[in-house]
Amino acid sequence: MHRRILLKLSGEAMAGGAGFGIDPVRVAAMAEEIHQVAREGIQVGVVVGGGNFFRGLDPGSANLDRVATDQMGMLATVINALALQAALEKDGAFTRVMSAIEMHQIAEPYIRRRAIRHLEKGRLVIFAAGTGSPYFSTDTAASLRAVEIKADVLAKATKVDGVYDQDPVKHPGATRFERLSYQEVLSRNLAVMDATAIAMCKENHLPILVFNLNVAGNIRRAALGEPIGTLISE
Repeated sequence: MHRRILLKLSGEAMAGGAGFGIDPVRVAAMAEEIHQVAREGIQVGVVVGGGNFFRGLDPGSANLDRVATDQMGMLATVINALALQAALEKDGAFTRVMSAIEMHQIAEPYIRRRAIRHLEKGRLVIFAAGTGSPYFSTDTAASLRAVEIKADVLAKATKVDGVYDQDPVKHPGATRFERLSYQEVLSRNLAVMDATAIAMCKENHLPILVFNLNVAGNIRRAALGEPIGTLISE
């Protein structure tokens, strides 16, 4: 069982089957699973994406300034963080939203030592607004926060059950890996996380677990260290 984990949720996961916006039923189900993990004594930090509202690298954003679109994406993650916080607190959890962009009326500013203290007190900490800087993905933000809080593992929730040699949606015969090294992910150019995120985990010896969020109970299994999905490590 891990002592402390960083869970990375995509914005698309917040939307459920709709593909856009927030699905309250889906978010409530995720919140219940995350709270269950916390009740078992595991400290949980969460980084949420914003792709269910705005994705700066989408083709439709090509005529907009990259810095502006990345900032819009960061604000989208704050919306998702507040939605997840509301669902967690409705389930009885104690939470904090910490934002890399200061907005005191709705979230605490991200301060590493304060975040760790919240975790030690059993609070679920949701990290919003990415790294606070443009040109960095929320995957990189997840790697950064996981390293900063000294998480035992970065658990990346996806819509498939691990890392494949090809897109399993387009290629039914794709092969799933149970274990990979950081270097294999980088050299094979596998679409798991961006290269900056992988390199940061490699440099800091932080394992990455890629697993299927759509299987009930998988967040708990990931937190307990059960053999699911694909483990990326040394």
